[in-house]
Amino acid sequence: MNTIIDRGREALHSRARSFSYAFQGWTYVLRTQRNAWIHAVVSLVVLALAFWLRLARGDWAILLLTLMAVWMAEFMNTALESVVDLSMPDPHPLAKIAKDVAAAAVLVGALGAVVIGLLVLGPPLWQRLGW
Repeated sequence: MNTIIDRGREALHSRARSFSYAFQGWTYVLRTQRNAWIHAVVSLVVLALAFWLRLARGDWAILLLTLMAVWMAEFMNTALESVVDLSMPDPHPLAKIAKDVAAAAVLVGALGAVVIGLLVLGPPLWQRLGW
């Protein structure tokens, strides 16, 4: 019986460590990536607007998925840049391409998020402001 309990505890501790590592990664991105701060500020503004506008559940889902996609792109970009820097400490044309393409993925996600934000937040915002 104790082995089952011990295994359960170990599994729980393992999951807790996984979350800890993930939050360490998030903290690293916020500490080291200037664009992550832009994403953070915009995310907070979007969420505050959504609360203020009392958006419907479906609109919330769209906004949250969009924010999540941009954050995931930023995290993956940072991870890829770190791996490239580790594996290619000296400048290399292919390393530059990998980093530039990863940055472009974040840009595409951010631009798409702006369009989605305007589509979702725009009409209720214009209405609320009486435009």
